[in-house]
Amino acid sequence: MNHTADVPDTGPRPVSAARPPELLPLPLGASLRRRRVADAAALNEAVRANLEHLRPWMPWAKAAPSMEHSIEMSRAGEEVWDAGTDFMYVLAPDADPGEVIGAFGLHGRIGPGALEIGYWVGVGHTGRGLATEGARALAEAALALPGVERVEIHCDEANTASAAVPRKLGFRLDRVDEALVTAPSETGRKLIWVMEHTA
Repeated sequence: MNHTADVPDTGPRPVSAARPPELLPLPLGASLRRRRVADAAALNEAVRANLEHLRPWMPWAKAAPSMEHSIEMSRAGEEVWDAGTDFMYVLAPDADPGEVIGAFGLHGRIGPGALEIGYWVGVGHTGRGLATEGARALAEAALALPGVERVEIHCDEANTASAAVPRKLGFRLDRVDEALVTAPSETGRKLIWVMEHTA
């Protein structure tokens, strides 16, 4: 997991004139689908159930979110999708599409021609490859957008589970940046993984 999956960023300019698919089926009995305001209750429940799991790496997981906050974040997610700057998804099991078992996002905050992938998967669903397959689907969707030349995954050096995802997908470790420590288990050394568009 990395800390960017929950909070949409309203600052960047649109990264592409196009939009990624609103539904991305994964090969593991789950799908990524565009996050809507209608998902706020299920997302709130998922975050509350996973606070201890998320708190070490996610600065926004210090306290349980109110329903109002989850509605506000879901509404903001719809707005940034429409604006073309961020694309927020929920991870849902195919057997119960209304349930939320994780959250993913494509974020335009890293500059022109690029999107950053963020993700977290609920503690009861880790170890199944969902983070890897979700990130794979988002990387493919992002690099298919006109104007997007690269995707990145950022995670703290100590977050070995999160770092395993880009490594499995063939991302290149581009650099290690010094970063502010914003969550309890972070070291302040951020791994920057990159995958670039191939002709």
